[in-house]
Amino acid sequence: MKQSFNPKNRDLLININGELLHRDVAGLSPFDSAVQGGDAVWEGLRLYQGRIFKLIPHLDRLRDSAKAMAFSEIPSHEEIIGEISKTLAANSMTDGVHIRLTLSRGLKVTSGMDPRLNTSGPTLIVLAEHKPPVYDKSGIRLVTSSIRRIPPDCVDQNIHSCNLVNSILAKIQANAAGADDALMLDYQGYVAETNATHVFIARAGLVLTPDTGSCPEGITRGAVLEICLEAGIPHQVKNISLSEVYRADEMFCTGTMGELAPVLELDGRPIGGGEIGSMTGRLSRLFRERTEREGYQVVELASPG
Repeated sequence: MKQSFNPKNRDLLININGELLHRDVAGLSPFDSAVQGGDAVWEGLRLYQGRIFKLIPHLDRLRDSAKAMAFSEIPSHEEIIGEISKTLAANSMTDGVHIRLTLSRGLKVTSGMDPRLNTSGPTLIVLAEHKPPVYDKSGIRLVTSSIRRIPPDCVDQNIHSCNLVNSILAKIQANAAGADDALMLDYQGYVAETNATHVFIARAGLVLTPDTGSCPEGITRGAVLEICLEAGIPHQVKNISLSEVYRADEMFCTGTMGELAPVLELDGRPIGGGEIGSMTGRLSRLFRERTEREGYQVVELASPG
């Protein structure tokens, strides 16, 4: 599942504080808080036919994370949407695009972790790339990581911060094991999420997902729960043990980067029959229907003819 360079992104224009810069020259000051200590928050967005799915919930989460980090300045939703639209228009992008928003505390007068050293800010980065969903829709393989998800009394994972060392260490283990991603447990031994996505299992027609005590409140995760409610699909948010996952009929991951992706194998064991299950297929179809009709218009499509 290693991503590769897309030639369509060779001449990307990246937006840093409203300035559009070619990818080869765009950069941050070494005094920026994102460089100094990962003191930044982020969101991933996906563009479908000129519309961003769940844009406002994503921006709400960005603002909530920045507030929890005590950022002194946070751009309004309107300002951020304006910069997104400008970036997409400059790159002639209308569909099949992933957008990475990064908001750092800004520039420091000298190096150090103290937020009182910040003299200007924040820094807003809009990075839009031509990028299809990154997970193989025919199914992926996971391995359980020995790296545990950080509990909320250490660092609340609902602060969507750019300090991703915990996830990176788990991903390194997955790479070494030849798996696509790593399943991560919390400090009680219950399933939290993967290094990059939320997880669901299905058994006997019931859809289950962990709570968000040790993982972010996922936007795509929330959309799947909404779909279950609307479609009358039995579902529950609860602590899930590793043995429950091994016994599941189906498993799938959710996230903006990969949408819904079936999990066929965990720790060398097939999940269910080792094939894409009917519940996963149904929810994937219902999710796709949502993205085809919902979203916040941020760029206009060219008129036919």
